[in-house]
Amino acid sequence: MGAGEFDLIARIRARVATRADVVLGIGDDAALLAPPPGRQLVVTADTLNDGVHFPRGTSPADIGWKALAVNLSDLASMGAEPAWCTLSLSLPQSDPAWIEGFLDGFLALAGQHGIALVGGDTTRGPLSISVTAMGLVEPGQALRRDGARVGDEVWVTGTLGDAAGGLALLDREPVPALRARLDRPTPRVAAGRALAGIATACVDVSDGLLADLGHIASRSRVAAQVEVDALPMSETLRAAFDAATRTALQASGGDDYELCFTAPLEARAGIDAVSTQLGLRITRIGRITAGEGVHPVDAQSQPWSSRRRGYDHFAEH
Repeated sequence: MGAGEFDLIARIRARVATRADVVLGIGDDAALLAPPPGRQLVVTADTLNDGVHFPRGTSPADIGWKALAVNLSDLASMGAEPAWCTLSLSLPQSDPAWIEGFLDGFLALAGQHGIALVGGDTTRGPLSISVTAMGLVEPGQALRRDGARVGDEVWVTGTLGDAAGGLALLDREPVPALRARLDRPTPRVAAGRALAGIATACVDVSDGLLADLGHIASRSRVAAQVEVDALPMSETLRAAFDAATRTALQASGGDDYELCFTAPLEARAGIDAVSTQLGLRITRIGRITAGEGVHPVDAQSQPWSSRRRGYDHFAEH
């Protein structure tokens, strides 16, 4: 049995805990929030559409998790501490069971990162989820895309290509570990916080490594050389695809939600310390040079190319 819009909002409100920094939360025309003194506000927004950002048939809990995870990943890339978020849902029909499942995933991840759901909207239409997330950062400490300098090294957290591999296998024999990386990415919030003051520039890998690193190169007015054979991979990805396919997935597949960042040579010890502290693999994959663009090379320093650099929502697919 369906439920009205206000019943759905009431269900969401009932699942959300109160806290001191939320003066007024779900149920009014807007939220009232109390930012702590001496912090800057970081704001990001993402929209996920059915069949574009998640395969049709994805479980509501996984959709809820991913809808928040992609926004947390943006906060992570800025070195921000998550604080609050809003949620706007477009649903084909009122479905309380779907809402409860969605909230299971969304609020489980929210609880892990201490982010409070403070408002939003519900409407009828094609399945689409929009989240606006807000975080806090110390003045002058935000990680940005425009700070890379010639001589910096390029690094990436975790492994690359798993989510794209999971997507590539949708119509074939599934590999659960790869599908899990597609459905439930891990936002690197702790890494982003720890890299503030170490990294010179940072971006999250959502549309593909080469495309996203290109944003750093463009904003910083430098070039980046990437060693594609150095890209970190999981053993699951290694077992599932041949070498050429693996490299293409890692370089341009997207949906990894790892952090790609730049740092000077003298930062290596600090990066190793962050890796050890978090138990997180962090791999050096290239360097920043004079010029423009991103230039992938193989182990013999020969130019490497692929059909595309990353995902473009308005390109032909």
